[in-house]
Amino acid sequence: MSIFNPPLPSKNHSHVTWGRTYGCSKGLALAKAVEQFSGLTLIITPDIQAAHNLESELTFFCKQGIEIYLFPDSETLAYDVFSPHEDIISDRILALSSLPKTKQGALIISAGTILSKLAAKDFILGQSINLAVSDQLNLETFKQTLVKAGYQYVSQVMTHGEFAVRGSIIDLFPMGSNQPYRIDLFDDEIETIRTFNPETQVSIDKVESFKVLPAREFPTDEKAIKRFRQNYRIQFEGDPNNSVIYRGVSNNNLPSGIEYYLPLFCEETSNLFDYLPDNSQLVLIEDIVDIATDFENDVFHRYEQRKYDIERPPLHPKQLWISSDYFEKSIFKLNTIKLQQYELEQLHRDQYNFDAQALPTLTINSRIKDPASELLRFIESSGNKILFLAESPGRREYVLDVLKGFQITPTVVDSWHEFLEKDHSISIALGPLDSGLILQQEKIAIVTESNLFGARAKQKRRRRRQIRDAESLIKNLSDLSEGSAVVHEDHGVGRFKGLKTLSLSGTDTEFLTLEYAEGDILYVPVSSLHLVSRYSGASEENAPLHHLGGEAWKNIKRRAAERARDVAAELLDIYSRREAQQGFQYKIDHIENNAFCSTFPYEETPDQLKAIDDVIQDMESTRPMDRVICGDVGFGKTEVAMRAAFIAANAGKQVAVLVPTTLLCSQHFQSFNDRFADLPIEIECLSRFIPAKKQKEVLVGLESGIVDIVIGTHKLFNTSIKFKNLGLVIVDEEQRFGVRQKEILKKMRTEVDILTLTATPIPRTLNMSLSGLRDLSIIATPPNQRLAIKTFVGTWNDNMIQEACMREMKRGGQVFFLHNEVKTIEKVAKDIQQLLPDSTIRIAHGQMPEKDLEQVMLDFYHQRFSILVCTTIIENGIDIPTANTMIINRADKLGLSQLHQIRGRVGRSHHRAYAYLIAPPRAAMTADAVKRLEAIESLEDLGAGFTLATHDLEIRGAGELLGAEQSGQIHEVGFTLYNELLGRAVEALKAGEIPDLDQPLDQGIEVNLGVPALIPDDYLPDIHGRLVMYKRIASAKTNDDLDDLEIELIDRYGLLPEFAKNLFLVTHLKLLASSFGVSRIEMSHETARIHFGKSPKIDTTKILELILQEPDTYKLDGSEKLTIYTETENIAERIDTIVNLLNDLQLKQAA
Repeated sequence: MSIFNPPLPSKNHSHVTWGRTYGCSKGLALAKAVEQFSGLTLIITPDIQAAHNLESELTFFCKQGIEIYLFPDSETLAYDVFSPHEDIISDRILALSSLPKTKQGALIISAGTILSKLAAKDFILGQSINLAVSDQLNLETFKQTLVKAGYQYVSQVMTHGEFAVRGSIIDLFPMGSNQPYRIDLFDDEIETIRTFNPETQVSIDKVESFKVLPAREFPTDEKAIKRFRQNYRIQFEGDPNNSVIYRGVSNNNLPSGIEYYLPLFCEETSNLFDYLPDNSQLVLIEDIVDIATDFENDVFHRYEQRKYDIERPPLHPKQLWISSDYFEKSIFKLNTIKLQQYELEQLHRDQYNFDAQALPTLTINSRIKDPASELLRFIESSGNKILFLAESPGRREYVLDVLKGFQITPTVVDSWHEFLEKDHSISIALGPLDSGLILQQEKIAIVTESNLFGARAKQKRRRRRQIRDAESLIKNLSDLSEGSAVVHEDHGVGRFKGLKTLSLSGTDTEFLTLEYAEGDILYVPVSSLHLVSRYSGASEENAPLHHLGGEAWKNIKRRAAERARDVAAELLDIYSRREAQQGFQYKIDHIENNAFCSTFPYEETPDQLKAIDDVIQDMESTRPMDRVICGDVGFGKTEVAMRAAFIAANAGKQVAVLVPTTLLCSQHFQSFNDRFADLPIEIECLSRFIPAKKQKEVLVGLESGIVDIVIGTHKLFNTSIKFKNLGLVIVDEEQRFGVRQKEILKKMRTEVDILTLTATPIPRTLNMSLSGLRDLSIIATPPNQRLAIKTFVGTWNDNMIQEACMREMKRGGQVFFLHNEVKTIEKVAKDIQQLLPDSTIRIAHGQMPEKDLEQVMLDFYHQRFSILVCTTIIENGIDIPTANTMIINRADKLGLSQLHQIRGRVGRSHHRAYAYLIAPPRAAMTADAVKRLEAIESLEDLGAGFTLATHDLEIRGAGELLGAEQSGQIHEVGFTLYNELLGRAVEALKAGEIPDLDQPLDQGIEVNLGVPALIPDDYLPDIHGRLVMYKRIASAKTNDDLDDLEIELIDRYGLLPEFAKNLFLVTHLKLLASSFGVSRIEMSHETARIHFGKSPKIDTTKILELILQEPDTYKLDGSEKLTIYTETENIAERIDTIVNLLNDLQLKQAA
């Protein structure tokens, strides 16, 4: 049977069965079935992973214009305390709203998901609103409508289900939409609608209209809340106020897990079958009814466990799910296609086998003499028209490169349909398919990347996320709250007390209020915000508080400048010696290198690729490499090290990998062995785990050159170890080695290539100050498909621990349970075993015999048990992608950086990860512990290590790069100021000058035109938003930067009020005046005063000419202040006066 013309059910309630659906033929056959059927095809898969795979296949094979919907699973357990992610709710509501009117298309859903009951069809369809340009829209009424539909009112829209109002501008991220919209009203009429980027908040494109769907799958308006309260009291006995659910809903605050009370909000419920259009057919993949029955049994079991819970009493399963019997009856009412992967042995009526075949083994094996022999034989002998598939444009170029090495040159086509139309014998296209196929009748073969290189991880980015850069966060002051420590470059460390508008000489100006020691107050005009930075040098409560006035701050700053100068001189000395030294220049074999890279089972992130390129360039240059790879835990630093190790070992050089712990040594040894498995490269390990006899063999192997790569702890520093040809040293977490080892490394720096890996964040600006002195690559991008770690802080709760572990184990994962006290760890393990009798639990701690510890970790890595109860021994380097839940007992006893490192052990795959921090009640904890837990809970973003740096990690990073003794100076003046002092010292020394320690940093220029220049609080009410914008305006370097900021403000908040326009005009004037060496400008309607700096860039003879020609207008006070007596009515005239004068005084350019 040809797959291009699959048989469909022909009459009511009929069934057909398809066999031999090998490889991606399932998707191809169903794509044809969907195209031939003029209605909706409902496809039920065994699980959600199968649904995702099928969605990719249908999207690839179907013609354009065919709607393909995936109805996502909620990714929660039955009766869970969590709600689904907003993006999941958005996709579900979009699918439900689209189904009834779908003329032709497919809906893919898993067996467990289709059993859930839903709100009545009328609710989803009746709550939709269409908005278009020129429509009438009353702002107040619309706000109420959105709130009733479940949307959240916020100050800045970032995710689905949020809206914000600023004057006449409404920002809204509707459910079912890929992007948020910005509505600009003119009175009550929609003037424009634009899409915008939620991360930058900048508009993208104009659109004519869009649709607003409800924000939840059930009603949440006043009527629904009233209905919920009535139904709840009927449903459950006792005082409803004992329930957190009832109390939350009554207070209009819907708690997490509210979805499992959906029927109480609705007059009636429906199920997915009710949403289907009249003309629908059904596809069942594998034994769906059995899977539905198993799901139903699990739900009843969970109900029995929870039915006496007073806080969250569960509804009976029959109220929330359709029964498996009802499900079976429902599917037999529809025309049905059943799919079976294998061949149907005896064909009965309405049973068919396709002509599809699985591909033979075509893997390119770079370890054998003819790597592509199987593939070449297949191409020559099969006579098939072949389509290669790559996952992304970057991967396509890589596949083309690899195939070109074997004289295979596919033609690039844009789609499956173009491939069928064209006559090319070998083509390549983009397609995220897992496995290929052969169609015997049509003589067509599809070969995927998995067929060529083995299994690869899929790299579709599931959700957009903002990547936070800690340094910009410190600089732009966005996280400042009242009482935060800040540094003023002239006055030292004070505390931020808010923004205040003061009237000076009749002009309103907004000031930052800073409090210093003994209650002294300093008012800093927003135009001088560039002098103020967020203090990061110690925790908030340990930051110093300086006195206003006096010499103390001046002396502190001078001391820091001296230290910065010394550091800069030392770094320059090392740098110059490295420059003079000749290192080994590697000649890289790019075909072999590409073959090694292809065995990496993930797609590299942009930062990772940049780091790899940096390393390759270093190794190809003539000077020794000394590079630091800095990245958050789990962001792929080890892969960068492996690429470098391969290049060195492949060129005949030996590689030493230095690690701080024996456990990490074992982990790296395992990882390197897996990665280099088929290569003729000898890898050995040196640590206390290794018997003495084996250690001797390794030492002999190093001296003779038999061992190519050695991974070891500080044992590798032993003077008795001799290498035959050491070329590369990789140091993991250098800061964890002692002083003696660091000194040895320092000496090695000018002799061999050194690559240092660190998870301690090193700020980007420090990298800028030291550009060229210490090579630094920062990996700040999380791997694709990694979701942020959901973090909870609470007290010990048996139920919560049980739920957390079960949720993880249900999806095939594992759990870390951290208890950092060896003497009670066995008791805790027994307690957990009692809570989860069916789970397998083991213990790991540093006092165990090392062999036992290694074995436990290996068993956990190979998923031989589910829960590891352990101490902080897992803090570094243990990489278990299947462990995505971390429970930390007595989290209050751990430091912030330690908590961050430990939390980073989970969330190393595409699953949502959970971290539960168990601590005593707040009253029993120290204030420091409470603050630490609040900080770690609030920073769930990926790459949060770079933001946590604003607390205490950054100082470790700076100390690591510059030497620990610098931490004291950083503590005194704050990181940002120290960094500027260091940058200035480096610049001076590079230019052959002696740094002037007393020279003030660039103070900027003061401009006062006698008019209010500020952002009114009724235009931008959010104090943080105003503060950030002031800082960005004050820090703008060019007129173009200012124009962009002006456009952004108008875009986000509406037309600029007069005072804000003045602020931009004043800042433009500042930029111009600073290029002339002007330090200050003051103007009123009668006079203007220009103060010049020490070396102004003006023609002084022209000033003298002006004074001689118009002595009544121009007057010079000393050599630094020029007064102009002239009347000006408004700001425009004042600016023209100054601009024209400065242009007249401009120095002539030398010919």
